[in-house]
Amino acid sequence: MAINFNNALGVHPDALNFRVERTKVLASNLANVDTPGYLAKDLSFNTVMSQMKPNGVNTPVPKLDVSAKYSIPYQNSKDGNTVELGVEQAKFTQNNMDFQTSLTFLNMKFSGLAKAIEGR
Repeated sequence: MAINFNNALGVHPDALNFRVERTKVLASNLANVDTPGYLAKDLSFNTVMSQMKPNGVNTPVPKLDVSAKYSIPYQNSKDGNTVELGVEQAKFTQNNMDFQTSLTFLNMKFSGLAKAIEGR
């Protein structure tokens, strides 16, 4: 019996890929915290997951849409920069923890597959 990795791993590879892409966007925001007129961006996990089928398999679209949307600041700045250092640091930290969680789930899936292959 062949193993279908899309069914076996579920949404976890896509969730991990989303976390990597979000890390890039948040790092860009942090790098431009002092750039006048820079508009902060972010990715929506709900938007990406809504593109998934209920059983966790990707839709026929070859790549998930992880396009960044502009963030709305809590407080505007005079120079037009919408990056708020504390908010972006908190998002970056939360995304890092979510990445570790997704990686842990993926490792557990691979461990379970290895045990099934070995017959344990």
